[in-house]
Amino acid sequence: MSETVIDIQELTKSYNGVRAVDQLSLQIKRGEIFGLLGPNGAGKSTTILMLLGLSEPDSGTINVLGLDPTREPIPVKRKVGYLPDDVGFYEDRTGLENLVLTARLNQVPEAEAKDRAYQLLESVGLQHAAHKRVGAYSRGMRQRLGLADVLIKAPEIIILDEPTLGIDPKGMDELLTLIRSLSEEQGLTVLLSSHQLHQVQQICDRVGLFVRGRLLAEGDIASLSHTLFADDPLQITVESGPLDAELLQRIRAIPGVRHAELAEGREDAQLSLQDRVESSGRTRLLIGSDTDCSDVIARMIVESGVSLFGLQRKQYGLDEIYHRYFEGGEGHDQGSDRTEKQQA
Repeated sequence: MSETVIDIQELTKSYNGVRAVDQLSLQIKRGEIFGLLGPNGAGKSTTILMLLGLSEPDSGTINVLGLDPTREPIPVKRKVGYLPDDVGFYEDRTGLENLVLTARLNQVPEAEAKDRAYQLLESVGLQHAAHKRVGAYSRGMRQRLGLADVLIKAPEIIILDEPTLGIDPKGMDELLTLIRSLSEEQGLTVLLSSHQLHQVQQICDRVGLFVRGRLLAEGDIASLSHTLFADDPLQITVESGPLDAELLQRIRAIPGVRHAELAEGREDAQLSLQDRVESSGRTRLLIGSDTDCSDVIARMIVESGVSLFGLQRKQYGLDEIYHRYFEGGEGHDQGSDRTEKQQA
Protein backbone atom coordinates (compact mmCIF):
# COMPACT_ATOMS: atom_id res chain seq x y z
CA MET A 1 0.00 0.00 0.00
CA SER A 2 1.34 3.43 -0.95
CA GLU A 3 2.42 5.76 1.83
CA THR A 4 0.16 8.71 2.65
CA VAL A 5 2.26 11.87 2.36
CA ILE A 6 -0.50 14.46 2.80
CA ASP A 7 -3.19 13.78 5.41
CA ILE A 8 -5.85 16.43 6.02
CA GLN A 9 -8.59 15.91 8.62
CA GLU A 10 -11.63 18.17 9.19
CA LEU A 11 -9.73 21.28 8.06
CA THR A 12 -11.65 24.56 8.38
CA LYS A 13 -10.64 28.15 7.61
CA SER A 14 -12.82 31.28 7.64
CA TYR A 15 -12.26 34.88 6.59
CA ASN A 16 -14.58 37.52 8.07
CA GLY A 17 -17.13 34.90 9.00
CA VAL A 18 -17.12 33.26 5.55
CA ARG A 19 -15.79 29.70 5.36
CA ALA A 20 -13.14 29.43 2.65
CA VAL A 21 -12.45 25.78 3.55
CA ASP A 22 -15.18 23.76 5.22
CA GLN A 23 -14.26 20.57 7.14
CA LEU A 24 -11.94 19.25 4.45
CA SER A 25 -10.64 15.69 4.81
CA LEU A 26 -8.27 14.35 2.15
CA GLN A 27 -5.38 11.90 1.80
CA ILE A 28 -2.78 11.94 -0.99
CA LYS A 29 -0.43 9.01 -1.63
CA ARG A 30 3.24 9.13 -2.51
CA GLY A 31 3.94 9.33 -6.23
CA GLU A 32 0.42 10.26 -7.38
CA ILE A 33 -0.73 13.36 -9.21
CA PHE A 34 -3.80 14.74 -7.48
CA GLY A 35 -5.90 17.51 -9.00
CA LEU A 36 -7.94 20.00 -6.98
CA LEU A 37 -10.67 21.03 -9.40
CA GLY A 38 -13.16 23.81 -8.83
CA PRO A 39 -14.20 27.33 -9.82
CA ASN A 40 -12.27 30.39 -8.68
CA GLY A 41 -12.98 31.11 -5.03
CA ALA A 42 -13.71 27.46 -4.21
CA GLY A 43 -10.99 27.30 -1.52
CA LYS A 44 -8.19 25.64 -3.46
CA SER A 45 -5.53 28.31 -2.87
CA THR A 46 -6.48 28.68 0.81
CA THR A 47 -5.96 24.94 1.24
CA ILE A 48 -2.54 25.18 -0.41
CA LEU A 49 -1.47 28.06 1.86
CA MET A 50 -2.36 25.99 4.93
CA LEU A 51 -0.44 23.00 3.56
CA LEU A 52 2.65 25.21 3.24
CA GLY A 53 2.27 26.72 6.71
CA LEU A 54 1.58 30.18 5.23
CA SER A 55 -1.86 30.34 6.83
CA GLU A 56 -3.20 28.80 10.03
CA PRO A 57 -6.42 26.76 10.07
CA ASP A 58 -9.24 27.58 12.47
CA SER A 59 -9.62 23.88 13.25
CA GLY A 60 -8.63 20.47 11.96
CA THR A 61 -5.23 18.88 11.39
CA ILE A 62 -2.67 18.71 8.56
CA ASN A 63 0.17 16.24 8.25
CA VAL A 64 2.70 16.69 5.43
CA LEU A 65 5.44 14.06 5.30
CA GLY A 66 5.02 13.52 9.04
CA LEU A 67 5.19 17.25 9.80
CA ASP A 68 2.62 19.78 11.02
CA PRO A 69 2.90 22.85 8.73
CA THR A 70 1.42 25.12 11.41
CA ARG A 71 4.09 24.24 13.97
CA GLU A 72 6.92 23.21 11.64
CA PRO A 73 6.63 25.46 8.54
CA ILE A 74 10.35 25.62 7.75
CA PRO A 75 10.96 21.83 7.63
CA VAL A 76 7.84 21.52 5.46
CA LYS A 77 9.12 24.13 3.02
CA ARG A 78 12.41 22.23 2.73
CA LYS A 79 10.56 19.14 1.51
CA VAL A 80 7.77 20.76 -0.49
CA GLY A 81 8.16 22.83 -3.66
CA TYR A 82 5.54 25.44 -4.53
CA LEU A 83 4.79 26.98 -7.94
CA PRO A 84 2.25 29.84 -7.68
CA ASP A 85 0.14 30.98 -10.61
CA ASP A 86 2.44 33.98 -11.16
CA VAL A 87 6.11 33.16 -10.69
CA GLY A 88 8.46 35.94 -9.58
CA PHE A 89 12.06 36.09 -10.82
CA TYR A 90 14.85 38.63 -11.03
CA GLU A 91 14.10 39.98 -14.49
CA ASP A 92 17.61 41.31 -15.17
CA ARG A 93 19.25 37.97 -14.38
CA THR A 94 19.44 34.90 -16.58
CA GLY A 95 17.47 31.73 -16.08
CA LEU A 96 20.62 29.98 -14.90
CA GLU A 97 21.45 32.74 -12.41
CA ASN A 98 17.94 32.65 -10.95
CA LEU A 99 18.11 28.89 -10.43
CA VAL A 100 21.57 29.03 -8.84
CA LEU A 101 20.36 31.74 -6.47
CA THR A 102 17.39 29.63 -5.39
CA ALA A 103 19.67 26.64 -4.87
CA ARG A 104 22.06 28.64 -2.70
CA LEU A 105 19.14 29.97 -0.64
CA ASN A 106 18.29 26.31 -0.02
CA GLN A 107 21.88 25.65 1.14
CA VAL A 108 22.97 23.78 -1.98
CA PRO A 109 26.76 24.25 -2.54
CA GLU A 110 27.51 26.58 -5.46
CA ALA A 111 29.29 24.02 -7.67
CA GLU A 112 26.50 21.50 -7.16
CA ALA A 113 23.90 24.24 -7.64
CA LYS A 114 25.22 25.13 -11.09
CA ASP A 115 25.34 21.49 -12.22
CA ARG A 116 21.82 20.86 -10.95
CA ALA A 117 20.57 24.06 -12.59
CA TYR A 118 21.95 23.04 -16.00
CA GLN A 119 20.37 19.58 -15.65
CA LEU A 120 16.98 21.04 -14.77
CA LEU A 121 17.10 23.59 -17.58
CA GLU A 122 17.66 20.70 -19.97
CA SER A 123 14.84 18.70 -18.34
CA VAL A 124 12.33 21.53 -18.85
CA GLY A 125 13.56 22.33 -22.36
CA LEU A 126 15.23 25.66 -21.57
CA GLN A 127 18.89 24.79 -22.12
CA HIS A 128 18.93 27.15 -25.12
CA ALA A 129 17.77 30.03 -22.89
CA ALA A 130 20.04 29.36 -19.91
CA HIS A 131 21.99 32.60 -20.43
CA LYS A 132 19.02 34.69 -21.55
CA ARG A 133 17.59 37.31 -19.18
CA VAL A 134 14.28 36.19 -17.67
CA GLY A 135 12.72 39.55 -18.58
CA ALA A 136 12.78 38.35 -22.20
CA TYR A 137 11.13 34.99 -21.43
CA SER A 138 7.62 34.25 -22.69
CA ARG A 139 4.88 33.24 -20.24
CA GLY A 140 5.35 29.59 -21.12
CA MET A 141 9.12 29.81 -20.66
CA ARG A 142 8.64 31.45 -17.25
CA GLN A 143 6.38 28.60 -16.14
CA ARG A 144 8.96 26.06 -17.29
CA LEU A 145 11.65 27.97 -15.40
CA GLY A 146 9.30 28.05 -12.41
CA LEU A 147 9.05 24.27 -12.52
CA ALA A 148 12.84 23.99 -12.59
CA ASP A 149 13.01 26.48 -9.71
CA VAL A 150 10.64 24.31 -7.66
CA LEU A 151 12.72 21.20 -8.35
CA ILE A 152 16.14 22.73 -7.65
CA LYS A 153 15.96 21.78 -3.96
CA ALA A 154 14.91 18.18 -4.78
CA PRO A 155 11.53 18.22 -3.00
CA GLU A 156 9.42 15.15 -2.27
CA ILE A 157 6.16 16.98 -3.04
CA ILE A 158 5.45 19.77 -5.49
CA ILE A 159 2.35 21.95 -5.32
CA LEU A 160 1.28 23.72 -8.50
CA ASP A 161 -1.36 26.46 -8.30
CA GLU A 162 -2.94 27.03 -11.75
CA PRO A 163 0.36 26.17 -13.52
CA THR A 164 -0.94 26.70 -17.08
CA LEU A 165 -2.74 30.01 -16.53
CA GLY A 166 -2.14 32.32 -19.47
CA ILE A 167 -0.30 29.75 -21.58
CA ASP A 168 -1.39 28.94 -25.15
CA PRO A 169 -2.86 25.45 -25.78
CA LYS A 170 0.36 24.04 -27.27
CA GLY A 171 2.44 25.34 -24.38
CA MET A 172 -0.14 23.99 -21.93
CA ASP A 173 0.05 20.47 -23.36
CA GLU A 174 3.84 20.57 -23.36
CA LEU A 175 3.99 21.73 -19.73
CA LEU A 176 1.52 19.08 -18.57
CA THR A 177 3.43 16.34 -20.39
CA LEU A 178 6.58 17.62 -18.72
CA ILE A 179 4.99 17.50 -15.26
CA ARG A 180 3.79 13.93 -15.85
CA SER A 181 7.19 12.73 -17.08
CA LEU A 182 9.08 14.39 -14.22
CA SER A 183 6.68 12.86 -11.71
CA GLU A 184 7.20 9.39 -13.16
CA GLU A 185 10.98 9.72 -13.47
CA GLN A 186 11.57 11.17 -10.01
CA GLY A 187 8.70 9.59 -8.07
CA LEU A 188 7.35 13.01 -7.16
CA THR A 189 3.99 13.56 -5.52
CA VAL A 190 2.16 16.37 -7.30
CA LEU A 191 -0.78 18.41 -6.03
CA LEU A 192 -2.19 20.46 -8.89
CA SER A 193 -4.85 23.14 -8.42
CA SER A 194 -6.89 24.19 -11.44
CA HIS A 195 -10.29 25.20 -12.76
CA GLN A 196 -9.51 23.85 -16.24
CA LEU A 197 -11.05 20.45 -16.90
CA HIS A 198 -8.77 19.43 -19.75
CA GLN A 199 -5.48 19.80 -17.91
CA VAL A 200 -6.72 17.98 -14.81
CA GLN A 201 -8.07 15.03 -16.79
CA GLN A 202 -4.93 14.92 -18.94
CA ILE A 203 -2.42 14.14 -16.19
CA CYS A 204 -4.08 13.52 -12.81
CA ASP A 205 -4.41 10.08 -11.24
CA ARG A 206 -7.20 11.29 -8.97
CA VAL A 207 -9.23 14.49 -8.68
CA GLY A 208 -11.11 16.27 -5.91
CA LEU A 209 -14.11 18.42 -6.80
CA PHE A 210 -14.16 21.64 -4.77
CA VAL A 211 -16.98 24.15 -4.42
CA ARG A 212 -17.63 26.73 -1.69
CA GLY A 213 -14.84 25.36 0.43
CA ARG A 214 -16.19 21.81 0.42
CA LEU A 215 -14.77 18.68 -1.16
CA LEU A 216 -17.85 17.21 -2.82
CA ALA A 217 -16.18 14.09 -4.20
CA GLU A 218 -12.76 12.59 -4.89
CA GLY A 219 -11.45 9.65 -6.86
CA ASP A 220 -10.30 8.69 -10.33
CA ILE A 221 -12.43 9.48 -13.37
CA ALA A 222 -13.81 5.95 -13.59
CA SER A 223 -14.97 5.78 -9.96
CA LEU A 224 -16.49 9.25 -10.05
CA SER A 225 -18.41 8.54 -13.23
CA HIS A 226 -19.62 5.19 -11.83
CA THR A 227 -20.93 6.92 -8.70
CA LEU A 228 -22.48 9.89 -10.47
CA PHE A 229 -24.02 8.08 -13.40
CA ALA A 230 -24.99 4.87 -11.60
CA ASP A 231 -28.69 5.51 -12.32
CA ASP A 232 -28.09 6.31 -15.99
CA PRO A 233 -28.10 3.58 -18.65
CA LEU A 234 -24.78 2.64 -20.20
CA GLN A 235 -24.64 4.16 -23.68
CA ILE A 236 -23.46 1.78 -26.42
CA THR A 237 -23.12 2.83 -30.08
CA VAL A 238 -23.01 0.17 -32.79
CA GLU A 239 -21.91 0.74 -36.40
CA SER A 240 -22.96 -2.22 -38.54
CA GLY A 241 -24.39 -3.35 -41.81
CA PRO A 242 -28.18 -3.09 -42.30
CA LEU A 243 -30.23 -4.59 -39.44
CA ASP A 244 -33.63 -6.11 -40.11
CA ALA A 245 -36.59 -5.70 -37.79
CA GLU A 246 -36.22 -9.20 -36.32
CA LEU A 247 -32.57 -8.70 -35.30
CA LEU A 248 -33.40 -5.31 -33.83
CA GLN A 249 -36.10 -6.89 -31.67
CA ARG A 250 -33.67 -9.60 -30.50
CA ILE A 251 -31.19 -6.92 -29.42
CA ARG A 252 -33.95 -5.11 -27.54
CA ALA A 253 -34.78 -8.37 -25.76
CA ILE A 254 -31.24 -8.79 -24.34
CA PRO A 255 -31.43 -8.68 -20.49
CA GLY A 256 -30.57 -5.20 -19.24
CA VAL A 257 -31.23 -3.35 -22.51
CA ARG A 258 -33.59 -0.43 -21.90
CA HIS A 259 -33.81 0.81 -25.47
CA ALA A 260 -32.20 0.27 -28.87
CA GLU A 261 -32.98 2.81 -31.58
CA LEU A 262 -31.57 3.53 -35.01
CA ALA A 263 -29.91 6.94 -35.23
CA GLU A 264 -31.90 9.05 -37.68
CA GLY A 265 -30.75 11.96 -39.81
CA ARG A 266 -33.09 14.65 -41.09
CA GLU A 267 -33.27 13.07 -44.51
CA ASP A 268 -34.45 9.67 -43.29
CA ALA A 269 -36.40 10.53 -40.13
CA GLN A 270 -39.71 9.95 -41.87
CA LEU A 271 -38.77 6.65 -43.53
CA SER A 272 -39.84 3.26 -42.27
CA LEU A 273 -37.30 0.86 -40.76
CA GLN A 274 -37.13 -1.24 -43.94
CA ASP A 275 -36.76 1.85 -46.14
CA ARG A 276 -33.90 3.16 -43.97
CA VAL A 277 -32.13 -0.19 -44.01
CA GLU A 278 -32.36 -0.41 -47.79
CA SER A 279 -31.28 3.20 -48.39
CA SER A 280 -27.90 2.87 -46.68
CA GLY A 281 -25.12 0.33 -46.49
CA ARG A 282 -24.57 1.04 -42.79
CA THR A 283 -26.70 1.28 -39.67
CA ARG A 284 -25.92 3.27 -36.53
CA LEU A 285 -27.68 1.81 -33.50
CA LEU A 286 -27.91 3.63 -30.15
CA ILE A 287 -28.41 1.34 -27.14
CA GLY A 288 -29.05 2.14 -23.49
CA SER A 289 -28.41 -0.71 -21.08
CA ASP A 290 -28.22 -1.30 -17.32
CA THR A 291 -25.29 -3.66 -17.82
CA ASP A 292 -22.36 -3.91 -20.21
CA CYS A 293 -23.75 -6.33 -22.78
CA SER A 294 -21.37 -5.22 -25.56
CA ASP A 295 -20.06 -8.74 -26.11
CA VAL A 296 -23.58 -10.20 -26.38
CA ILE A 297 -24.61 -7.52 -28.90
CA ALA A 298 -21.48 -8.00 -31.00
CA ARG A 299 -21.85 -11.78 -31.06
CA MET A 300 -25.55 -11.57 -31.97
CA ILE A 301 -24.85 -9.23 -34.90
CA VAL A 302 -21.93 -11.25 -36.28
CA GLU A 303 -23.71 -14.60 -35.92
CA SER A 304 -26.64 -13.13 -37.84
CA GLY A 305 -24.30 -12.59 -40.80
CA VAL A 306 -24.32 -8.78 -40.48
CA SER A 307 -21.04 -6.85 -40.80
CA LEU A 308 -19.90 -5.17 -37.56
CA PHE A 309 -17.81 -2.05 -38.24
CA GLY A 310 -17.55 -0.74 -34.73
CA LEU A 311 -18.91 -0.85 -31.18
CA GLN A 312 -18.20 1.82 -28.60
CA ARG A 313 -19.20 2.35 -24.99
CA LYS A 314 -19.63 5.94 -23.87
CA GLN A 315 -16.99 6.90 -21.34
CA TYR A 316 -18.03 9.78 -19.07
CA GLY A 317 -15.20 12.28 -18.85
CA LEU A 318 -14.42 15.06 -16.40
CA ASP A 319 -16.55 17.48 -18.40
CA GLU A 320 -19.73 15.44 -17.79
CA ILE A 321 -18.75 14.80 -14.17
CA TYR A 322 -18.08 18.49 -13.53
CA HIS A 323 -21.36 19.63 -15.03
CA ARG A 324 -23.33 16.93 -13.23
CA TYR A 325 -22.06 18.35 -9.93
CA PHE A 326 -22.08 22.06 -10.63
CA GLU A 327 -24.97 22.69 -13.01
CA GLY A 328 -28.41 23.71 -11.77
CA GLY A 329 -27.60 25.99 -8.85
CA GLU A 330 -27.79 23.96 -5.64
CA GLY A 331 -27.82 20.67 -7.56
CA HIS A 332 -24.24 19.95 -6.64
CA ASP A 333 -25.16 19.72 -2.95
CA GLN A 334 -27.77 17.10 -3.79
CA GLY A 335 -25.15 15.26 -5.83
CA SER A 336 -22.83 15.36 -2.83
CA ASP A 337 -25.53 13.91 -0.59
CA ARG A 338 -26.18 11.11 -3.10
CA THR A 339 -22.48 10.29 -3.33
CA GLU A 340 -22.10 10.17 0.45
CA LYS A 341 -25.10 7.87 0.79
CA GLN A 342 -23.75 5.49 -1.87
CA GLN A 343 -20.33 5.40 -0.23
CA ALA A 344 -21.80 4.78 3.26
